[in-house]
Amino acid sequence: MSLAILILNWNRAEDTIHCVRSVQAWRQPEDHIWVIDNNSAPEDRAKLRQVLQDEVIFIFSPANLGFAGGNNLGLQAALATEHDTVLLLNNDATVDGTAVTKLLTLLQTHPHLGMVGPELWDGEQMLSAGGGDIGLTLGTHHQEPLANSEMREVAYIPGTCIFIRTAVLQQVGLLDEDYFFGGEVADLCARVRQAGFGAAVLGGTRAQHQVERSAGQRHQLHIYYVLRNRFLYVQKFHASQRLRLFLYWSLISGHIWLEALLQRNWPRARAAVLACWDGWHGRFGGQNARVTRGKIR
Repeated sequence: MSLAILILNWNRAEDTIHCVRSVQAWRQPEDHIWVIDNNSAPEDRAKLRQVLQDEVIFIFSPANLGFAGGNNLGLQAALATEHDTVLLLNNDATVDGTAVTKLLTLLQTHPHLGMVGPELWDGEQMLSAGGGDIGLTLGTHHQEPLANSEMREVAYIPGTCIFIRTAVLQQVGLLDEDYFFGGEVADLCARVRQAGFGAAVLGGTRAQHQVERSAGQRHQLHIYYVLRNRFLYVQKFHASQRLRLFLYWSLISGHIWLEALLQRNWPRARAAVLACWDGWHGRFGGQNARVTRGKIR
C-alpha cells in the first residue's frame, strides 16, 4: 500500500527535521512525505527549506489553520495522488518501519477497518492505546497495553500517529476545521464509524511521542480547546443528550476554573471560562489570539 506521510510544522523546525529523518529510514520508494507549515516564523520556515528542500513536498500555509486546517491542506494534496493510505504523524512523534508494515498489513487484511494506529508511548510510559467517546468523559485514553498482535477496535485513534484509507476519506470528507486543535480526529473516526468502517489499535506496534517537546506551546491553549471542543462534538454526535451533556461539560469547566483560581493560574482560569462560554454560544474555529490576549496567534 503506497503511503502519503503528512507532518505538520508550527515553529518547530528541529522537531520536524528529526521526524522526517526517522520516516526516511523506513519509507518505500512509492511513499511521499509532505511537510505542511502552519505559518511559522520566517526563520523557522527558512530552516525547513534549507535542510529538507530536496527531500519532501512543502505546503506553506499563509495562516495558522490549526491541526485540522493545516492537515487538511496535506490531505487535499494526498487525495489528488494515487496513494492508498495517508499517515498523519506529529512532528514530535516517531514510528519504526516494523510497526508501519504491521499496521498497513492490518488494513490490507481487514477491509472493514477505515483507520488503524499503534500504541502511543513516551519512553516507557504508556500514553494511549486508542480512546473512548470524547463527548462523554474527559479522560478517554485507554492506557492498558495490548498483547502482541492483539487488535482492539476503539472509538478513536489519536491523531499523533494514524493511518487512514484514502478511499474512506473520499467518502466521509476531511477533518472538521471548527475544532481547530483537538477532537477533530475523534470526530473523523465517528464519521468513519457512521459510514460502516472501524478504527483499531494493534498491540505490539508502538509510536514514541515526546509530549514534553510541545508542552510549552500547548500549555495556554490546550485546556481551552479540550473543553470547548467537547461542546462541538456533543452537538454533532449526541444531539439527543445535548442539554444534559452541555451541563456536564459546564460543571467540568467550572471545576477546572475554580482549581485554577485557587492556584492563581489566571490564564488557565480564563481559558476554562471562555471554553464554556464559546461552547454554549457556538463560537468555534481558531481562537488563539483571543484566549491568550494576543500572545499566541
